[in-house]
Amino acid sequence: MKGNFVFDYINENEFKKLERSLKKYNMLAYKKLYFEYYPALKEGNFLGKLVSTNSSKGSKSYELKLPTDIMFSKVHGDITLHYIVYENEKVVMLDKLTPEDILSEGHQSELVTYKGVMVSKEHSEKDMFKITLLNMINK
Repeated sequence: MKGNFVFDYINENEFKKLERSLKKYNMLAYKKLYFEYYPALKEGNFLGKLVSTNSSKGSKSYELKLPTDIMFSKVHGDITLHYIVYENEKVVMLDKLTPEDILSEGHQSELVTYKGVMVSKEHSEKDMFKITLLNMINK
């Protein structure tokens, strides 16, 4: 099972856009992804939670939670890498990074922050309300 695995993408353009947005807005998660998690995946150490197994295709789907700020997690959700492993072909298929909406919006245009947390342009009032509410609860 151990060995050199190759990365492939379900949709490379979209995945790279989400990666660039992650690099811009959450450097800690990006560094962990590139310098710890990707090398481990290439070596055959599959990190994260096993979500499903497809015995007919010989694949396993995983979700790997990336480190992020607690406030960001509470407002937008955890940053998660979704990937599929084809052990027979020695391929790790990188699927997507979630939350896709805020990351893809961050790639398309510059996002503003409110009290240190990224705010979506589409749902700015909702995000600011969540941040204010969480700050009031923490006091």
